[in-house]
Amino acid sequence: MCAQYRARAAGPPSLEGAPGGGPLSDGALLFRPIVDLDSGAVLAAAIEEPRDVPESSPDALVSHFSWLARRASAEEALLPLVLPLAVPAAEDPGVLRVLEHELRRAGRRPRDVTLMLGTNLSSVDRDSLRQLVERVRELGFRCAFGTVSVPPDLLVETAPFLFAIDAGIVASLPAEERYVGVVEGVTRIGRGSGIFPMACGVSTHAQLTAVRSAGIRLAHGPLFADDAWRPGDRIRPVPGDPPAAAGRGEKDELRVSAFIAPLVSMDSEVTAEEVLDVFTQDTALNSVVLTDHRERPVAVLDRSRFLLAVTGPYGHALHAKRPARRLADAPRTVRRDFPVWEALRIAGAEREQVHDDVVVVNEFGQCTGIIHVGDLIRALSRG
Repeated sequence: MCAQYRARAAGPPSLEGAPGGGPLSDGALLFRPIVDLDSGAVLAAAIEEPRDVPESSPDALVSHFSWLARRASAEEALLPLVLPLAVPAAEDPGVLRVLEHELRRAGRRPRDVTLMLGTNLSSVDRDSLRQLVERVRELGFRCAFGTVSVPPDLLVETAPFLFAIDAGIVASLPAEERYVGVVEGVTRIGRGSGIFPMACGVSTHAQLTAVRSAGIRLAHGPLFADDAWRPGDRIRPVPGDPPAAAGRGEKDELRVSAFIAPLVSMDSEVTAEEVLDVFTQDTALNSVVLTDHRERPVAVLDRSRFLLAVTGPYGHALHAKRPARRLADAPRTVRRDFPVWEALRIAGAEREQVHDDVVVVNEFGQCTGIIHVGDLIRALSRG
C-alpha cells in the first residue's frame, strides 16, 4: 500500500500453492488501522503484504488474490477493508472477478471494500489508469491510489475514493518545507474534489501535527499501532487535540454520537415506486437517504412530503417510474463528533425542513446513521 512502510522479510518470495489456491508470498499479512485523527476511532483496516507480489501467470495471480480475499475476510469481519492490488493484477479481469466472488462468499459487499492500486501509478498510461478505475467501480468496489505520484488533473478526473500520501514523504515532515508544500497542495486538491487523503507511516508527534495542519484527517502508522496489531486490538490514543476542537466549552460536551439511529439508504438512481415500497413496508420509517457509489448522501426523501407527492391525485402515474431523486431534498449532514448545538443550528437552517432527519457521516463522507431532531431537542430540554 504505502511503499517504505513495510516490514520486509528476508529471502525470495515463495510460489508455493500457486495457482492451486495459495499465496504468491510467504502468506503473512500486516493489518494497519486507519485512524480518524479527529475522534481517534479506527475507521477501516488496511491490509499490506510484507513483500511485493511477484510477476506471475494469470492463473497464479487469480489464485493469490483469491487467497488474499479469504484470509483478510477471515481475520476482519466488521471494519471496512482496504486491500492492495498491483496494477498488473488489476488489469486481469479474472483477478477482479475472483476478488468479488470470494468477498461475497465471506459476507462482504464490494462497497465495503476499497482496492488500493499500487505505488507505481506514475508509470501507467493515463487511458489505462482511467480504464482500471472504471473496471474496479463497475464491480462495486471503491478505488484508491497508493501514491500521490499522479498528475493532479488525472487525480481529479479519475476521482478515486482516497489516495495515500507516501510514507517517505510523511517521514520528511515537518523538516523539509518542499514536502510540506506538496502535502498541503495535494490535500487541497483532493478535498476540493471529494477525494480523501490518507497519511501513511505516521511515526512521530511532529509528523502528526504537520498532517493535521495540512487538513488530513486519515492516517495510519507506528504512532498508532505496531506490526502486531490485529482488528479488534486497541490502538494507542491519538495525541493532542485536532485544531477544530479548540475552544469547545461545557455546553458542547453533548455530542451527536449519542443520538445516532440506523438509516435506510438506497441508490441515487432508484425509482419512486421502489422507495414507495420501502416506506409501505416500514410505517415507522421517517426518511430514506439516497447515496452515490461511495455511500455518500446525495439526497434525502422525507416520508410525509414524498407520500404526499406520490399518493396524491395522479401522483403514481406522474412519479412511480421516474427517479425518486426528483422528489428529494438536499441532505443536511453532520459528523458524529459534532456538538448537539451545532447539529440543531444546521437542522434549523431551512424553516420548512427544521424537523427533517439529519444524516450523520464519517470522515470518508459515508453515511453512518441519522439523527431525529426531536431527540436532540428533548435531550437539551432535560439538561
